[in-house]
Amino acid sequence: MTPLEIFGLQFVMSVLVVSLIAKFYVAPWLAQKSTNDALMILLVPHMFRHIGMSFLVPGLVGPSLAGSFAGAAAYGDLISAFAAVICVIALRMGWGFAIILVWLFNIVGTVDLINALRQAEVIPQLGVTWFIPTFIVPVLLVSHAMIFARLLKKGD
Repeated sequence: MTPLEIFGLQFVMSVLVVSLIAKFYVAPWLAQKSTNDALMILLVPHMFRHIGMSFLVPGLVGPSLAGSFAGAAAYGDLISAFAAVICVIALRMGWGFAIILVWLFNIVGTVDLINALRQAEVIPQLGVTWFIPTFIVPVLLVSHAMIFARLLKKGD
């Protein structure tokens, strides 16, 4: 198999497994929670998106990893991590505009991930950061989908 095929297989399998865990275990548990509590829980993985700064560390990525990809992915993740922290604080403190912040975070965070994923040409240069798009990104994508679903849920 080529690196692109291996990457694709790992990515799809991770999305599948995370989706099944979410559907069978996480979603039923979160259904019992208030919107604010459910959203705070779903934001937790995003508070660790600072890990994406690894794309900027020489030696962790290949020497020819495109700087445009590395910078956008790293700083997009860092901004998303800070935004997730702010959203959790806003939800916990009961700020009136907390849900608006979560909407903004979720839209921007999802676009950031999609922008990174569309750049398949960087896959051979990911180095040890390979685990970010093949494991962490699927967790983030599924939690983004669950956040959208909760935000769109009526009558909570």
